[in-house]
Amino acid sequence: MTAIQILIKDIKNLRPMPVIASQIIEMVDSSSASMQDIAKVIQYDPALTATLLRTCNSAFFGLANPVESIRDAVSILGIDQVVELALLNASAQTFNRPWKGYKLHEGAMWRHAVSSALIAKDIARKIAPKSSHSIFTAALLKDIGKTVMDKFLQISSDKIQVLIDESGYSFIEAEKKVIGTDHAEIGAMIAKIWKFSPKMVKIIRYHHLSDVTMGKERDIAIVYLADCISMMMGLGLGVDGLAYRFHDSIIRDLSITPDDISEIIADFTLNMQKVEALLHVV
Repeated sequence: MTAIQILIKDIKNLRPMPVIASQIIEMVDSSSASMQDIAKVIQYDPALTATLLRTCNSAFFGLANPVESIRDAVSILGIDQVVELALLNASAQTFNRPWKGYKLHEGAMWRHAVSSALIAKDIARKIAPKSSHSIFTAALLKDIGKTVMDKFLQISSDKIQVLIDESGYSFIEAEKKVIGTDHAEIGAMIAKIWKFSPKMVKIIRYHHLSDVTMGKERDIAIVYLADCISMMMGLGLGVDGLAYRFHDSIIRDLSITPDDISEIIADFTLNMQKVEALLHVV
């Protein structure tokens, strides 16, 4: 059995995202779904409802009277934050573990996913506010392919590193050369099997701009830039580290200035602290 055949088998055996998260992702990406519609879906998921109510009733908010319904949670947190908390909790179930192949300790992959999502949302609010929810979600899940690639990295990382150090390959180019595919391609396959929208599949597939022309598509460019900023800040750096190509044309195309990036980084620090407090992340 070839590596690709094993990977495809592993994809089919991969534990899917919780049903509620998949429903939220579909609704967030739909222009016809309202925030009220999303709230109605959330209220019928007991585990998620319990998590959100526990969050609202935590010491972080210090409420005099306990929150007893999703409607109350929405009124306090706002529907935007309720949706994000739902997706953050779901992604933690997928990403929050050690990744031996990518040399990431427990929690590191999840923190990188969250940081990319928060930064992408911040950029989107300045450039594409109507797409901020779907961009947040795509950035959060862009590295889903690493879930099945990790075991191959455990036996292939040395060969990949040689190509990077001696032949000038980017990490994703070396990954594909050695294994036959890369985590972005595998991520897109997973997203398609899980019935994510074509737009979400495309963002995940090209989030490293393996095809530079994809940088002309705004949403892909935003997720790419958010990923770069997250890595430059040293968040979730593993064996791939900074071994990716940086296309500075993206900054120009998005009309992002150095001052904008400084502001994005400052906003991220505050936003991440808030997320960690809300989710009780140590």
